[in-house]
Amino acid sequence: MTAAFSVFALDGLPEVGAGDDLAALILQAADETTLQDGDILVVTSKVVSKAEGRFVAAATRDDAITAETVRVVASKEHPGGVTRIVENRQGLVLAAAGVDSSNTQEGYVLLLPEDPDASARSLCSALRASGPRVGVIISDTLGRAWRLGQTDVAIGAAGVRVLEDLRGSTDAGGRVLEATIVALGDQLAGAAELVKGKAAGRPVAVIRGLGHLVTGLDAPGAHAIIRPADEDLFREGAAEAYARGYRDAVEGAPGGPA
Repeated sequence: MTAAFSVFALDGLPEVGAGDDLAALILQAADETTLQDGDILVVTSKVVSKAEGRFVAAATRDDAITAETVRVVASKEHPGGVTRIVENRQGLVLAAAGVDSSNTQEGYVLLLPEDPDASARSLCSALRASGPRVGVIISDTLGRAWRLGQTDVAIGAAGVRVLEDLRGSTDAGGRVLEATIVALGDQLAGAAELVKGKAAGRPVAVIRGLGHLVTGLDAPGAHAIIRPADEDLFREGAAEAYARGYRDAVEGAPGGPA
């Protein structure tokens, strides 16, 4: 385990557009800092989506959110409208399905990469072909239940270990760890956001000193971090839970449906 690492953002990336070679732009921006074997690049999902042309026409952002929603987990009305927490097509549970309307052409919204892990593999492969053996994390900003504020997490990954399963090992006191799995991908994404910032125009950060986490391109991507449905204690939203409880009560009542 490394005792120290460093994180720095890349300056000089231009505005990214559909069809741009993102790997080439990153390598050009990194020219003065020179990427090294073992570096981990954390790339904001928005620039990946822009390069992949994930713009869609939508009358309203709500229309796009509905189109990208697989399952509504929760919704809440407030003075500014309605906030929806949903599961989107990528299997992520987050607000507004990850649909972004900021810095886009009027009448268009930006969707998340269609397959963030595939996007990360493609980018990582291109970077490795032209430079050192690096890993890639694609990050997005999420809120957390029961916690204020937002943080960046890994939604795509390639060439980097995203989970560390410590179950079966022992702590400093010799006690066996039974449930500890470390979300390395999310920790890397959060660390990178400290130097990227939300409005600084620096969508790529480099984490140096954690080369032991860099792997082959066949390692599991960030999708491995998503909790399986059968282990999700909060799988049902409030409306779903209410409907199921009501249905069970009606069916179990005397004279109810058999």
